[in-house]
Amino acid sequence: MTRHFAVSAVGGDRPGIVSGVTAALADIGCNLEDTSMTVLRGRFAMVLLVAGPDALESDVLAAALQPPAAGLGLAVWVHDVDESVPERLVGDSWTVSIHGADRPGIVSHISAALAEVGVNIVDLSTRLVGGDRPVYAMLLEVVVPDRVPGAVLTERLEAAAAEMGVTVSAHPSGADIL
Repeated sequence: MTRHFAVSAVGGDRPGIVSGVTAALADIGCNLEDTSMTVLRGRFAMVLLVAGPDALESDVLAAALQPPAAGLGLAVWVHDVDESVPERLVGDSWTVSIHGADRPGIVSHISAALAEVGVNIVDLSTRLVGGDRPVYAMLLEVVVPDRVPGAVLTERLEAAAAEMGVTVSAHPSGADIL
């Protein structure tokens, strides 16, 4: 049986972070299964789901990551992952985009509207774009359960967006590779 670990790391963006962390993982026999890596205002952040050998312990994995982490200025966390996998939500993939004037509560309000109708967020990115008067932009990939009609989803999202003073667009996702 394979052990699974969640590894997260954050630090100032620079070349070599992905190489350094993934080389340390490969050196102790770990394989990357699911990953998300991005730059957030000059900070590189990664979250990795890693499969490792049965005998590997999280403290050994964390120790193996310390040399590259120290050399790259990263804070690293390693956590054991429960091997039971939640049942996968069945439904259609949709893309939701939000944009408007920045203010506190946009993510909270929109995500609550999605949760109210049983929609699961599988990916969410936000950015402030523009200069003097930046616009808040949010892009979500969601899974809409079969029992939720698209019209119900768009109606709920439009109401939540209007309450926050932002605009929303939602549509079924195309057939993308990831």
